[in-house]
Amino acid sequence: MPPHPTAGLSKLPAVTLAFWIMKISATTLGETLGDLLSKGPEHGGIGLGYLAASLIVLGIFLATLIPQLLTRRLIPFLYWAVILSTSTAGTTISDFMDRTLGLGYAKGSAILVAFLIASLAVWRLVEGSISVGSVRTRRAEAFYWFAILCSNTLGTALGDYLADEEQGPGLGFIGGAACIGALIALIAAIHLISRRLKVASASLTVGLFWAAFVLTRPFGATFGDVLARGRDEGGLGFGPGGSSAVLAAILVGMILWASRRTDARGPAAGTDAAL
Repeated sequence: MPPHPTAGLSKLPAVTLAFWIMKISATTLGETLGDLLSKGPEHGGIGLGYLAASLIVLGIFLATLIPQLLTRRLIPFLYWAVILSTSTAGTTISDFMDRTLGLGYAKGSAILVAFLIASLAVWRLVEGSISVGSVRTRRAEAFYWFAILCSNTLGTALGDYLADEEQGPGLGFIGGAACIGALIALIAAIHLISRRLKVASASLTVGLFWAAFVLTRPFGATFGDVLARGRDEGGLGFGPGGSSAVLAAILVGMILWASRRTDARGPAAGTDAAL
């Protein structure tokens, strides 16, 4: 794949607190949308099934990814549309692997961890860096989006594994979200302390970024389940449709707010320096 015509310019948003709020909102929305498409009416869904829903959402992913790769500048709604499509696809693909193929949450998670590690390793071997700040060509951006698709698929499986009583530790949806939330808080603390002590290296910063990026997906998956599942299942009972509507409103509002701040301050290049 040839270099992007505007190689040297980043099309990725700056990694700020707003970025992480939008990331969690998008991944949570992807969880509820995936359930809405794949699950039956008895669970508040349309009932397409995991395979059909996965194929449809993968088509949407490609339909959003191609314009994102071809554009020469950051278009916030397009960027977050790709994030959302990878999250929704990750939900349906993971459920297809774990439930339809019968792999189970633990085995499915292990396979997806291997895929994610392999994607990051190949990206590092080919491009020389997996830093978001180095994503300035179409080839590097293609690696970036494949790694995101792998991480979002892994997130659903990992979130389900933590919550499940038969195949996992049985933390429940709220317990799983709390556990992953604690890990995210620990990563943020390490990042802040290392910067305060001025001992943060480039490798540490990049590693912490990808760890946080991966963990926000299962946090979104478990939080999405908390919102959508019935009270008898440990959720709040909003259903996939109601939860999706609320999360979509939050995500759109955050994108508009962040876009106005960016317009006021000028464009900021994508970087993984801030967690």
